[in-house]
Amino acid sequence: MSIGAKLGIGFMRALAHLPLPVVRGMGFVMGRVLHTVAAPRRHVVDTNLQLCFPDKSRQERRRIARDTFVHVAQAWLDRSWLWHAPLAVVEQRLKLQGAMHEFEGDTPTIVFAPHFCGLDAGGTALSIAVRRPWTSIFTPQRNALINDWLEVGRTRFHGEVQVFDRTAGVKPIVSGLRKGGLLYLLPDMNFGPQESIFVPFYGVPAATVPSLSRFARLGRAKIVPVLSRLTATGYTIEVLPAWQNFPTDDVEADTALMNRRLEGYIDTMPSQYYWVHRRFKTRPDGELSVY
Repeated sequence: MSIGAKLGIGFMRALAHLPLPVVRGMGFVMGRVLHTVAAPRRHVVDTNLQLCFPDKSRQERRRIARDTFVHVAQAWLDRSWLWHAPLAVVEQRLKLQGAMHEFEGDTPTIVFAPHFCGLDAGGTALSIAVRRPWTSIFTPQRNALINDWLEVGRTRFHGEVQVFDRTAGVKPIVSGLRKGGLLYLLPDMNFGPQESIFVPFYGVPAATVPSLSRFARLGRAKIVPVLSRLTATGYTIEVLPAWQNFPTDDVEADTALMNRRLEGYIDTMPSQYYWVHRRFKTRPDGELSVY
C-alpha cells in the first residue's frame, strides 16, 4: 500500500511539470475509460442524475454522466500542479473573481464550498489571496502517506491553516470563527443518519449535514458561497455575496434553503458536480435503497 502511494505521489509530482493541455488530455482519456469500466460507480452517477433530473432526456443524462467522469479525473490530475507546481504557474491558471470584499476585516466567515470538481482549486486560490486564519474539516484517509500528502497540498500556500478531522468536535472550529477566522466548509455530503437530517435535494429526501446553519449560529458567522468551475485554461473561482438573513432559529429550514440554493448553482454546471458520491445512500425509515 505504501509503495503504491509513493509511486502515485511521485507520478503527480512529475505530472506537475507538463503543460496543462497534456494533463487535461490524460484526464479526458482516464475519465472516458472509467465511465466505461467502473460499472458500479457509473450506476451511482446514473441513479443520481435520474433522481435529480427526471425531466432531462436519457441521452442528456448520459452525456452529463460521461462528462462528470471526465471532470472528476481531470480535477484529480490537476492536483499535481495545484500542489507541486511553482506559485507563478498556479496563479496563472486560477482566476479568482467576484465579491472579494466579503473577506475584508475580521467578521467570522464560513466559505460554503459545494462539492464541485474544482473545490481544491477554489481552496488553493483563496488560501493565496486571503491572508486570514483558516480552518478546514478533513476526512482522514486510510493510508497515512496519502493523508499527509492531501493535508500538505491543501495548506501549502498559507501558514495559518488548521485542519481538523471530522471527529475533532465543534469547539476548536467555533473558537477559530469567533476569533475572526474563516471556515472552508463542504456540507453537501451524506455522512449517515447520525449526523444528518432529511431535507429535499432536487425534490428527493436527502440526508444532509446541518453544519452550515449550526456553525454559522455558534460562530456568529456570515455565509459566503464560493463556486469553482473547471475551464480550458484552469479554473474560475467565483465568490458570491454573503447570504442575507442566515442563519435563522430553524436548522431544518436553513438546511433545506442551503440545498435549494445549491441546486441553482449545480444547474449552471451540472456535469461538474460530484455525482459519483452516493448522495441518497441513507434513506428515511422504511424506504428501500435507490442504488
